[in-house]
Amino acid sequence: MRPPSILLTHSYYLQHDAKQVRKMKPYPPLATLITAAVLRRQGYEVRLFDAMLAPGEEEFERLLDDTRPGIVGIVEDNFNFLTKMCTTRMREASLTMIRAAKARRCRVAVNGSDASDQPTTYLGAGADAVVVGEPEQTFAELMDLWSHGGSELDRVRGLVLSGSERVQTGAPLRTGPRPSIQQLDALPFPAWDLIDVPRYRAAWTEAHGRLSWNMVTSRGCPYGCNWCAKPLFGRAYAQRSPANVADELRSLREVVGPDHLWFADDIFGLTPRWIEAFADSVIAQDAVTPFSIQSRVNLMTPGAVAALAHAGCEEVWLGVESGSQKILDAMDKGTTVAQAREATRRLKAHGIRACWFIQLGYPGEEWPEILLTRDLLREEQPHEIGVSVAYPLPGTAFYYRVQQQLGSQRHWRTSEDLAMLFQGAYSTPFYRAVRDLLHDEASAAPGAERGGLDLRWAELEQREMQFRSSAPTMPVIPPWAAPSEHETRVERQ
Repeated sequence: MRPPSILLTHSYYLQHDAKQVRKMKPYPPLATLITAAVLRRQGYEVRLFDAMLAPGEEEFERLLDDTRPGIVGIVEDNFNFLTKMCTTRMREASLTMIRAAKARRCRVAVNGSDASDQPTTYLGAGADAVVVGEPEQTFAELMDLWSHGGSELDRVRGLVLSGSERVQTGAPLRTGPRPSIQQLDALPFPAWDLIDVPRYRAAWTEAHGRLSWNMVTSRGCPYGCNWCAKPLFGRAYAQRSPANVADELRSLREVVGPDHLWFADDIFGLTPRWIEAFADSVIAQDAVTPFSIQSRVNLMTPGAVAALAHAGCEEVWLGVESGSQKILDAMDKGTTVAQAREATRRLKAHGIRACWFIQLGYPGEEWPEILLTRDLLREEQPHEIGVSVAYPLPGTAFYYRVQQQLGSQRHWRTSEDLAMLFQGAYSTPFYRAVRDLLHDEASAAPGAERGGLDLRWAELEQREMQFRSSAPTMPVIPPWAAPSEHETRVERQ
């Protein structure tokens, strides 16, 4: 019997997110492509519908009609932070795609952060199974079962089922957990040939003058920030060998030819030794390519930064979050303001762009803490910043702390919302005003006169009480945490 054809896809449509359309930095669905490569290695014929640059779900439905697959796998790109945000617009797209596939009598399996958090929503839309955790091995077993006419899905580990599989209670059935993949080198390289590379190249070069592409060298994060969701990888950390990553980079340069790389790891290169070995490997392969990464301020040691420069690193995004040590401690961030300063200066000294993620509105942040963040930005002058507000994602300690405050809106609709979903110190319009001021601070030329900015900060301070919440969430400060001398001085002013 000929096995049914398989169509893999994901539900992140750039066109549904106006902010990301303006930024125009589309990346292929890395997790989806790795899963496709695994299934191909097992002998399956796999097609891809790439939603990233598609106009909408209607194009997916047209492909369903043209190709008539027997199985549809919606594998979200779990390495894309926009996917991890679980926006409601992305959920709507996924549910629409499930219904469209079921209307054409396809079997449907779904994997992603939101599906892992809310499996009954996806099963209710018609999905036959929700794949929790890493998708590759579970999808491979599921395809083997379906391709041979099997129906006993409860034998496949890593699934959530509707309850109709040998259990008639109506409650979701969770099969046994699947161990995480430790030998990442054993996975095949992503199936890049399924991507319309010229389409990506045109979008990137028109917006930025070069093509950037994505890779990943690890999975997971061993740190415990209490607002960071880890629905798929948890706090485990698995890492590919530097030589294996360099081999993929060399192959990627031959097949795609990117001008720049974005390493989508939560943390790239946990140790200086790994980064230096990676640098040696890419140099030996003649594959040095400018790249950007995400990391932590405490990991930007002298050895790590020197190794990054040696490897060709162009830009590092750091989770600075706040200029207040009190807020960092409340977040269980495990870093200090002093480390943020040192990391930024060290990167600049090696010619690497230092960029910051800043988070506003975490419980306990008042006007003095906001000013500490502003002053830190002024003093250290990162090359670029990204500003968000505290966002309670399911499964996090922060979420459970504010869960009772959440109303009908528990997720942003798109990445542009910047909406407070719980009772912070201030309302959403206030934080949007602070965001705009911080961006203007970051874009001001070094040494430039800031009289106009000072005036706008003073005006916002005068109106600050108008935006205050009536019952702000109180912080949970570790008993060992104490404000710095600078914080004490600012709070007394």
